[in-house]
Amino acid sequence: MWYEVFLKVFLTIFLAELGDKTQLATLLFAAQKNAPRWVIFFAASLALILAAGIGTLAGNFIAAHVSPRVLKFVAGAVFIIMGVYTLVHS
Repeated sequence: MWYEVFLKVFLTIFLAELGDKTQLATLLFAAQKNAPRWVIFFAASLALILAAGIGTLAGNFIAAHVSPRVLKFVAGAVFIIMGVYTLVHS
């Protein structure tokens, strides 16, 4: 059902974004005394919507040309490489 996909995507992205650079950048903009909070909220929201849209379109294009097995392997390998890089360079 669509709501199962919605809930899975929502929870995954929400948890991944907590404490992320994007959230910290938004926090810094909101901490400025002269910054209207609603402008920051809508600008950050629009940026995230656009990024998600690009990711969705790119994912749809890639899925049409790459098997899901290969895609999962590559995505897992990239995350492992990023994790090792972060551990080594921090």
